[in-house]
Amino acid sequence: MSEELQEKLRNQLWMVANALRGNMSPSDFMYFSLGFIFYKYLSEKIEMHVNDELSYDGLTFQQAWNGKDESLKEDIKQTCIENLGYFIQPENLYSSIIDLINKKENILPALERSMKRIEDSTIGQESEDDFGGLFSDIDLASPKLGRTADDKNRLVSEVLIALNGIDFGLKEADDIDILGDAYEYMISQFAAGAGKKAGEFYTPQEVSEILAEVVTTDRTRLKDVFDPTCGSGSLLLRTAKNGKADAIYGQEKNPTTFNLCRMNMLLHGVKYKDFDIRNGDTLEADEFGDRQFDAIVANPPFSAIWSAAAKFNNDDRFSPAGVLAPKSKADFAFIQHMLYHLNEQGTMACVAPHGVLFRGSSEGKIRQFLIDKKNYIDAIIGLPANIFYGTSIPTCIIVAKKCRKEDDSILFIDASKDFDKVKNQNKLRKEHIEKIIETYRTRAEIAKYSHNATLQEIEENDYNLNIPRYVDSFEAQEEIDIQTVMQEIKSLEAKRSELDKEIESYFKELGLIF
Repeated sequence: MSEELQEKLRNQLWMVANALRGNMSPSDFMYFSLGFIFYKYLSEKIEMHVNDELSYDGLTFQQAWNGKDESLKEDIKQTCIENLGYFIQPENLYSSIIDLINKKENILPALERSMKRIEDSTIGQESEDDFGGLFSDIDLASPKLGRTADDKNRLVSEVLIALNGIDFGLKEADDIDILGDAYEYMISQFAAGAGKKAGEFYTPQEVSEILAEVVTTDRTRLKDVFDPTCGSGSLLLRTAKNGKADAIYGQEKNPTTFNLCRMNMLLHGVKYKDFDIRNGDTLEADEFGDRQFDAIVANPPFSAIWSAAAKFNNDDRFSPAGVLAPKSKADFAFIQHMLYHLNEQGTMACVAPHGVLFRGSSEGKIRQFLIDKKNYIDAIIGLPANIFYGTSIPTCIIVAKKCRKEDDSILFIDASKDFDKVKNQNKLRKEHIEKIIETYRTRAEIAKYSHNATLQEIEENDYNLNIPRYVDSFEAQEEIDIQTVMQEIKSLEAKRSELDKEIESYFKELGLIF
């Protein structure tokens, strides 16, 4: 039943979201629709929580709040803040907005006020950082919702009514993230239509699965997991789930995506006390100081521009290598940042463009430092081209550890040819993912697929990690017998000559010149 409910909920939510589409870009209507879904979720969650708490007294949330027992009201509010992280008065619940719609009222002022009061309820509380500004991207005065105030009110009302008719399945979601799964599906659908912009907030689930499985290898439980460029948080959530992580940490530069990530955490049932997502530029303003983590996963923006300012020569994240990543390509800066935050027994896995494997100059020096001086690089996994939204370039996964032994090899896996073509996108199937993970865990040598390269081999290749140097995936062509081909050509020439003579005789019979 749970799988059926998940599928039904996915389809229902997607249909409602598309009702908002109009002339909006995919990213615009994503934030409106996901924000409304989140508001409904928070309302239903708190109603269910308070009603359960009051069930012994034979009261409902609405009845208790309409009563005169002020101490009971204060207890309700404090219990919600402590357990859920926020509070919503009955008059600001989603159901109250629906009542206003049924009365044919303009709901926009009340809706805006309700969402603001959710955020305000956390001010001064432990949950303030997790809820502050969550609804800031929902601009109910936006012309994208309609030309006039009536147009805006009509569209938003229609969407909220449609959402109201959908059962989020919260009472059935104790063990399975029914709503979280549907929310994740919607993010992926938005990403599919968002073009290049999708890379800012979404990592395909297949890639997330590989990264999550890699960093949880030989680990029964993670203390914490960290993603310094966390986007919508999908990769973090999958890794935390795989590793049964106690806490989730992340940083995201884009304020809108930062909001989306926090919503995603809460919708997946992660308690506000168990995640710490911060808004800021990871490289320019590291929010986590010298904190280190059990597992680090990331899909940083490929070849991003960063300042590479002189001050970073004295930054402990970058200074040990003696050089900085170039301004036009921050890939190694992200890798160094992640390694700095990785604890001694942890594993890091991040996606990167192939250029980091072989480019020279400062990047070559950083690469040599990480291999020769630190021995951090554990594996290089080559992925197929065109599996990420917004870019068709082939990519790789770099796996690193700080606890490698001196004679440990570097595993190279060339999985670039294992994919299925689905419309305009290449997709990794279950068998492709399993092969990558199994090969990584067993470090098996498979012809034309994987190879364990010794550090001496790496040195002999001048610390160039380009996969074809270590995995020969060249498919030999069938040998051609030149003599046989020449004989066939002569035979064909003779046949052509005979046909020309035959055609010429027909032309003569017709009195025509050949």
